[in-house]
Amino acid sequence: MLAAPIPSYDSERLAALRAMLILDTPPEKRFDKVVQFAAQEFDVPIALISLIDANRQWFKARVGLDVCETGRDVSFCGHAILQPDIFVIPDARADARFADNPIVTGAPYVIFYAGAPLPMPSGYVIGTLCLIDHKPRTLDTTELAIFSSLRDLLVEELSNPAEAPHE
Repeated sequence: MLAAPIPSYDSERLAALRAMLILDTPPEKRFDKVVQFAAQEFDVPIALISLIDANRQWFKARVGLDVCETGRDVSFCGHAILQPDIFVIPDARADARFADNPIVTGAPYVIFYAGAPLPMPSGYVIGTLCLIDHKPRTLDTTELAIFSSLRDLLVEELSNPAEAPHE
C-alpha cells in the first residue's frame, strides 16, 4: 500500500479547512441529499463527502458506510486531493498503490473508486466527493461530466455556507 504523500502546503490547506468550521459538525440535509443522489445516479453502494484532516478523512455526508471517519493513511481521498481533476481507480486490486490496502482487502471492500477534489476559494482542496463500488467499473464521458457538475454544485454550496439554510 502506498499512503498518499502529504503536500508541502498541507498546514495551510488544513488551516483553510478548519476555518470553515465544518469538521465534526452534525449531518445536514443539503449534504446528505448530494450523496444520496450520487449513490442513485451512479448505482454505487457507497457515496461520501470526505474532508481530509491531518490524520483522518472525516465524512460530512455518507451513504452505505457506517463509520464517520477512517485514517488518512489508508484513504483513497488523500490521493484524490492531490489530483487536478477526478481521480478514478477502476479496480484497486490491480493497482499497486492500493492492492494490499486494508479497505480493499477487507471491509468496506473498496474496489472501484472515483474521487472529485473539492477546491475552495482559498485555492486549497479540502476533500472529495467520492463514489465507491465493491466491483470493478469505469465512468464514461457522460458520467464523468455529471460527476463533475455534481462536484461543482457541492463546491458552490461549501463555499457559500451563509447563503444556505442550515438544518
